[in-house]
Amino acid sequence: MKKKQRKITIAIDGFSSSGKSTMAKQLAKTIGYAYIDTGAMYRAVTLYALDHDMIHDDEVDVEALTAALDDIVITFGVGKDGASFTCLNGRDVEREIRSMRVSDKVSLVAAIGAVRRAMVRQQQAMGRDKGIVMDGRDIGTVVFPDAEMKVFVNASAETRARRRYDELRAKGDTEITYEEVLANVQERDHIDSTREESPLRRADDAVDLDNSTMTIDEQNQWMLDLYNKCINA
Repeated sequence: MKKKQRKITIAIDGFSSSGKSTMAKQLAKTIGYAYIDTGAMYRAVTLYALDHDMIHDDEVDVEALTAALDDIVITFGVGKDGASFTCLNGRDVEREIRSMRVSDKVSLVAAIGAVRRAMVRQQQAMGRDKGIVMDGRDIGTVVFPDAEMKVFVNASAETRARRRYDELRAKGDTEITYEEVLANVQERDHIDSTREESPLRRADDAVDLDNSTMTIDEQNQWMLDLYNKCINA
């Protein structure tokens, strides 16, 4: 009788637009694990704040947003094409949360302590039974410090901006410029790395992956090889 393979927790962290979500989704699909996009959760909170007039320029009404956190319900669904999408209070907001309108403000919202604590509680509940691939900024350091597999993904800001720009153009945004996307990536890097609450940093036991020159297939194979190594350790 074949021994049942143990389930583990997989934490993938890294800078914005580094491709970690694409890799995490594919790995989860390949090995039959659940996938949670924590960045989408912070984007959904940001969309809620924008839609409820809680953000003015670069100032967030922290008191109002904190008071509203119990009313913000974030879930994930799977479409007929097998692709996952994010729901905010039961509404599909996948397209909206990927807009530059949200990208410009998400790091401000994600830096708020009350928001991070609320999201971390939800994330830890989602991964209680293991068998999960979760990507974000603080998964291996805060959410699941005991994860059996940790990866820290990076690439140059220019490479990440080009990927993000191409993605936005492919989705129909013809007004955005590469320079605007690059400035957004650099600003988010700064905010994510210097915020007081759960700053972006590499976990001491994470495996580094610089995917600047890797194809998607090469990245996916790298992830799968590391998973097999961890599961058989």
